[in-house]
Amino acid sequence: MDSNEREPSEQPVPEALTPGAPADTEAGPPVVAPPPRAPGIAGLSTPYRVVVALALGIVAVAACGHLAAVFLHVAPSNTLSKRHASTIDAWIYPEFEQNWKLFAPNPLQQNIAVQVRTQVRASDGGLTTGGWRDLSAEDGAAIRHSLLPSHTEQNELRRAWDFFTGSHDENNKPNGERGALSEEYLRRIAMDRLAPRDREDRIVRIQLRSATTAVAVPKWSDEQSDTRTYYRELPWWTV
Repeated sequence: MDSNEREPSEQPVPEALTPGAPADTEAGPPVVAPPPRAPGIAGLSTPYRVVVALALGIVAVAACGHLAAVFLHVAPSNTLSKRHASTIDAWIYPEFEQNWKLFAPNPLQQNIAVQVRTQVRASDGGLTTGGWRDLSAEDGAAIRHSLLPSHTEQNELRRAWDFFTGSHDENNKPNGERGALSEEYLRRIAMDRLAPRDREDRIVRIQLRSATTAVAVPKWSDEQSDTRTYYRELPWWTV
């Protein structure tokens, strides 16, 4: 056939190469993706799973023990709480002490503010006594208008003062075994609130007092109340 056209080639057309791949590279075996990792603890290796299981077990046992101690502390007196009274008290006091005055028939009708002042040794060796600092007012300002107020700011100082007054007489003398513990706890809280750490070495002594003011009766009530402020000063404590 006299024609300028050529017959199409019958040889197979080579497959398109991947961009950037060399032309003479032969196709290797397909790459197999690693199996997905199991979520949570199951995805850890065996030694790590053992460590995590032990840690969770210790936390669970500690939580159950704490709840049991608190339950025995607030529950009516029974054989078990009497037998282990010293152990329960050692765990509960002072940080975990419970108070159920919210459900008492006569709720608190007084505002009690805890205040502190310090004696600081000056550079010339003399002692300087500072003014009273209202720690309760600082706690109140910190939680006022707060959507998530701190439990410590609400209760730590108040419960420490209740703990102290409950274990001391009107002359500030301990009336039980927990007297020394309540003094140490209250002094530790006051020192923690007082000041920059770089000045604590200059504080020689501290003194605390309470300012108690009765809540005024409502206008519609015929009751009478004394709204004057009464102070209870504790002795100076050496730091």
